[in-house]
Amino acid sequence: MTQVPDVLRKIVDYKQGELEEAMRAVPLNEIMDRLADLEDTPRGFQNAILNSLGSGWTPIIAEVKKGSPSKGLIRADFDPLQIAITYQDNGATCLSVLTDEHFFMGHLSYLALIREQVSLPLLRKDFIFDPYQIYQARVAGADAILLIAAMLDVPQLRDFHCLAKELSMDVLLEVHDERELEMALQTDCSMIGINNRDLRTFKVDIATSERLAAQIPAGRIIVAESGINTRAEIVRLTEQGLHAFLIGESMMREPDIGAKLSELLG
Repeated sequence: MTQVPDVLRKIVDYKQGELEEAMRAVPLNEIMDRLADLEDTPRGFQNAILNSLGSGWTPIIAEVKKGSPSKGLIRADFDPLQIAITYQDNGATCLSVLTDEHFFMGHLSYLALIREQVSLPLLRKDFIFDPYQIYQARVAGADAILLIAAMLDVPQLRDFHCLAKELSMDVLLEVHDERELEMALQTDCSMIGINNRDLRTFKVDIATSERLAAQIPAGRIIVAESGINTRAEIVRLTEQGLHAFLIGESMMREPDIGAKLSELLG
């Protein structure tokens, strides 16, 4: 992890302790027992995006997000279930659910809470660095997981992607720069997310999506993440080869979340 940005290093150091606590509370063998008892099947996160693209609909992965390390509290009247229902009612293709508690004010329980009443596929958005978290995500109700290239190496990316697929979950593999994109392209992961936020400075520039998308071979779904606020930006990025858009903050800050989503969908 020598090239990991300081902010990610700090997060992983903290979450290592959190993981050890979780494994003491619910050991892996108990997670595996729960996994064996699951009756539902994942809903097909990637297929939902492909279906939206095929029907000419803009695939927006709408994010259920209360706060962040860089912005603090984003939405005070935060009701994860009501927000998810609003997203579904107003045309989101998939949902991204923050499950990190300490840094993003999320919770793992949000996945099951939302899954019970919302039919859209769910992404567990968290800092995944151990196979336990992948099994945990499946049991909690995730249809897909986020992997962050900046905090993993290529063998881990391959192994974690393989494990997710064994559990019938999809993977969104997130990159921030050329080095990380090179790592991502050494895997079979078919969804690549480009995070427009520089993890070292927190500066956001959607030109990052344009620059990196141009270097991704055909056949992969490219998702723009962070800093997307307007329909015009979505149109601009679509013209540059981006396929889907993970958007949270610009909707979370609006009094009328549904109206903002409708505006972004055009």
